[in-house]
Amino acid sequence: MRTVKDYYYKKAKKDKYPARSVYKLEEALNKHKFIKRGDSVLDLGCFPGSWSLYASEIVGEKGIVVGVDLQAAENSPRAGGAEIIWMQQDIMEEELITRVRKIRPAFRVLISDMAPRTSGNKWADHQRSMRLVRQTLLLAEELLLPKGNYYCKAFQGEDFPAFVEEVKQLFKKVKVVKPKSSRVESREVFVLGMEFKGARKG
Repeated sequence: MRTVKDYYYKKAKKDKYPARSVYKLEEALNKHKFIKRGDSVLDLGCFPGSWSLYASEIVGEKGIVVGVDLQAAENSPRAGGAEIIWMQQDIMEEELITRVRKIRPAFRVLISDMAPRTSGNKWADHQRSMRLVRQTLLLAEELLLPKGNYYCKAFQGEDFPAFVEEVKQLFKKVKVVKPKSSRVESREVFVLGMEFKGARKG
């Protein structure tokens, strides 16, 4: 797998992206077209900024991207790309929704490549991952426009099938995506929800 890692790492350097993870978004987007010109995109766990930069290029000057992370990301958008508003904020804090809504009340797309700091304990790491992805889904319920789209990284484990079922309650179409740029041995996958149906009742 070293060759694959080196290929995407070098490609990211050549394409001037801060991380190789950009190709996990690009590959899914080429196939499923869930971000379009003029869209508004909320990128959770955006640091170091590759996904936000790529989304900015896709949506173009009439779109907007808001990138949120605990760490400050400060990359300028490419020529012809949408404005990117970088926000240093914990996604678990209630004030995030208020802060984001001051910029824009709702978004067409929510994306997340977030992962917890790993401890080496598979069960504990899976639980931490599920806590984060469930929070992104709650934020999608609050901040997505009707028929909006959702693309989020998750780690496979005992709670993963239940999470996919939760996504199915909220979106008309749901797919589990494993990009080629993701390491084969990695348990990471991406859950794609398209056409948001609206928040759960009660």
